[in-house]
Amino acid sequence: MEAPSEVRARHILIKHTASRKPVSWRSEGGQAVTTTKQEASNELAEIRRALCATRDEEGALQEAFAQYAEARSDCSSAKPGRGGDLGSFSRGRMQPAFEKAAFALAPGKLSDIVETDSGLHLILRYA
Repeated sequence: MEAPSEVRARHILIKHTASRKPVSWRSEGGQAVTTTKQEASNELAEIRRALCATRDEEGALQEAFAQYAEARSDCSSAKPGRGGDLGSFSRGRMQPAFEKAAFALAPGKLSDIVETDSGLHLILRYA
């Protein structure tokens, strides 16, 4: 099987105090996040457990993922109606750890927690 030249994915980003830019689009007045790396990891682990319990019938996993992204993600891709959707991207467009994880996933699969300079992520590849 040939490696894809691009993928389509959603993600949930939780920034923490050691993130490269520890400010969420959600924060009023540009206040820095106060979440520790461990707290971010624990929260994503809980979200991942809940998502893994979702049966993927007729897009249920993608819908549940979008709801979690809109409720919690610190990336502006989680604004209402976007649900963490990054659209399609090719190699070299994302931080290396994020790219490696996204391209390693089969469509419809959820990543483990992925660490980048931006924070901690869950990735759902959908194409």
